[in-house]
Amino acid sequence: MVMRACFAALALSMLAAGAAAQDNRSPSAATGLSPSPVASSFGHYQPPKQYTEQLTSSFYVTMRDGTKIAVLVARPAKDGKVVEGKFPVIWHHSLSATQQPGDGVGPRKGGFVTIPTLTDYGYVVVQVARRGNGQSLGTMRGYHDRNEAHDAYELIEWLGTQPWSDGNVGQYGCSNTGDAAMHAMTVNAPHLKAVFAGCFSWNKYDAMRRGGIFAQWGTGPTRTIEQDMAITPVDSDPDKTMLRKAAEQHQRGVPLFDVWKALPYRDSFSPQLQSTFWAEGSASSYLPQIKQGGVPLYIVGGWRDELRDQGLIARMNIPGARILIGDWLHCQNDDFALVEEAHRFFDRHLKHIDTGIDHDEPIHYFVTGANAWRSTSQWPLPQATQTSFALTQKGLRTDGKGAPLQQSFAVDYAVNCVNAGFGPTMQPCHLAGNGLSLAGEPLKFAAEYTGHGIADLWIAADTPDANLFVYVEDVAPDGTVKVITEGRLKASLRKLGTAPWAMPPIPWHRAFAEDAQPLKTGEPVRLTFDIMPASWLFQKGHRVQFTFTGSDWRERARDPNSQPKAITLISDKAHPSSVSLPIISGK
Repeated sequence: MVMRACFAALALSMLAAGAAAQDNRSPSAATGLSPSPVASSFGHYQPPKQYTEQLTSSFYVTMRDGTKIAVLVARPAKDGKVVEGKFPVIWHHSLSATQQPGDGVGPRKGGFVTIPTLTDYGYVVVQVARRGNGQSLGTMRGYHDRNEAHDAYELIEWLGTQPWSDGNVGQYGCSNTGDAAMHAMTVNAPHLKAVFAGCFSWNKYDAMRRGGIFAQWGTGPTRTIEQDMAITPVDSDPDKTMLRKAAEQHQRGVPLFDVWKALPYRDSFSPQLQSTFWAEGSASSYLPQIKQGGVPLYIVGGWRDELRDQGLIARMNIPGARILIGDWLHCQNDDFALVEEAHRFFDRHLKHIDTGIDHDEPIHYFVTGANAWRSTSQWPLPQATQTSFALTQKGLRTDGKGAPLQQSFAVDYAVNCVNAGFGPTMQPCHLAGNGLSLAGEPLKFAAEYTGHGIADLWIAADTPDANLFVYVEDVAPDGTVKVITEGRLKASLRKLGTAPWAMPPIPWHRAFAEDAQPLKTGEPVRLTFDIMPASWLFQKGHRVQFTFTGSDWRERARDPNSQPKAITLISDKAHPSSVSLPIISGK
């Protein structure tokens, strides 16, 4: 065992004004819950620590097929010795057993990366390197395949029966590990009692080929042997003999970029993986199993994360699921005490303590600009009115007036937000003069935009296909432009369909190969697609603006048939074009 210094206690994070007060009534005798050890509410849960030390040990566990999986176990300690007894277990199906910076759990000290500090409160916390990653042997097959899901079953049942386990197992993760946690819910492991997952994909095609367009920043782990050898080995492998073997086996995997590039349609068959892999790797494909398991789920998202819609859709489909969404980038939580909220959730479901969470509304969201947390039991918000902004020669109109619009804009395939100072944040950017921008009149009152927008547009191009991106923007009186959210669609995949799972009232495209409809030169076509959800307060005097482009700096492996020199946007009586947003008007 290796002694590790205990993590510093997290400072109490003050919530912004507007957080809903929670009902902290005592549970009835019928609930079977233990009384809360501390007054708690959303984002605030600080029971007294039980321990101040932590001891870790790392080793290999052998799977059903002989593959050795690396495991690091952190246990509560006192006076340099582990505390004997049985504790609930929280585990992380990660890319390494030692929480490397590239494992995808976020850089913030109060977030997912600090969940191992919960040993201070009487938990065993376990890190597991997924097969084909980190210190684990084996070869990764795609990303979140059924091998990983079956590994999760074995590991959960192993964790639930160890001498230091009381049989209650929870799982957490964000990004790739959030997906791993979702897939663990598909195999109905009896000991799995709760999952806390952030920034994952509900359906991999809709997340990674959004609108049929390959325009994502990340495409999974790809490491050299040298990079793998730089990882700390498990305790039982001090000379890195097993780590060397693992690193060599990892190289047999097919790079995820190559897999996704070869799958343009939802029903594309992967020759490398021998399956229709978008379906195999999607939690949505196993909804009946998830419902059957009935495991409580708490989802975390960010309004500046490109997977924000996926968490909201997952919550609609999984009974009893909770969600919180802040004004955050991918797997970040800024000053919000995320580990406290995770602790509150796990104490409720693994220790059966009344933490107040059952009295909360299931949805908490942060309104950017209002700097307020709000809660609701319904999504989309019933008080938000879908407001249509018609496209005209003179900009955006909500009154049905305005001259017809037929305007072409050049497509710049060299645009690069990194060089413009935006950095690799998976976000779109506004660059003056790029594409076509249309703005409305200054707002007479502040207006809150919370929910999903819908683009209903007519375009024409002189190529068999075209990619259309729409950015929703806030223009301040001084001309400063901020991108709030975005939507996109490949024109050939414009055929509408009905999703096989619950959805908000937004368009959905089946995007099978047989659904593709090539463009004809100069012929107008109608594109209807969703704008990813946001919660933003437009201040009085600001203007709503939409910018339309035919390219995005995040595009990967562009299709030569989808690269017109220009796109024509059309809005007239025969081809009415608009973008609608869910608006709560202020006065």
